[in-house]
Amino acid sequence: MKERLTIALPKGRLLDGALELLHALGVEGIDQDSRRLIFTDARRGLRLLFLKPVDIPAYVLYGAADLGIVGKDILLEQDPDVYEPLDLGFGFCRLVVAELRELWERDDPAKWSWVRVATKYPRLAEQYFTDRGIQVEIVRLDGSIELAPLVGLAERIVDLVQSGETLRANGLVEVAEITRSTARLIVNRASMKTEHAAVSELIDELKAARRSAPVQHPAGARAQPAPRVPRS
Repeated sequence: MKERLTIALPKGRLLDGALELLHALGVEGIDQDSRRLIFTDARRGLRLLFLKPVDIPAYVLYGAADLGIVGKDILLEQDPDVYEPLDLGFGFCRLVVAELRELWERDDPAKWSWVRVATKYPRLAEQYFTDRGIQVEIVRLDGSIELAPLVGLAERIVDLVQSGETLRANGLVEVAEITRSTARLIVNRASMKTEHAAVSELIDELKAARRSAPVQHPAGARAQPAPRVPRS
């Protein structure tokens, strides 16, 4: 048995929601203004790691963290071999295909046979277009995806949106929705066995905290059906 469980937390847009849940569990001693990347709550027997969201599945997969909080979009893209016992309900966003308004006004997606797409999600983007019989060239980017159509790097993008304000501010229009995402709890498979009691107790506590804070979709999110990208 370990002295404490290690939880990997995502920097960025999901951090506030993650910390809100942990504070509801009585977790203390976290200074968000600090540059430290590790905090310990000895009373709760928890060690907290602050990581880039894309790195969290690796930390959990290889056992550097027992548990992690990460967006479903990242899990679909990376497909790590971890348990995913809980949808935490916050951080709602959508993965969409978008293009410049000028193109959208004359475009017909039903006639697409080949597209070039800029994205941080090459696996999901390729699967989406391939499943529809569309040849796709992926331009892999790590940031400022909305810039790609503005400078001619790619006519279309696949990116994560919340309210859609960033798309509109850059003259882009949503064409299709690929999938939806919320924050998920993931667990290392070995930890689920060797630390079963402690992990299960924490999961139950998070479920209780989750029930008291129902998911709230951001303003402007469409209620259209979301075709899911299956796990391979």
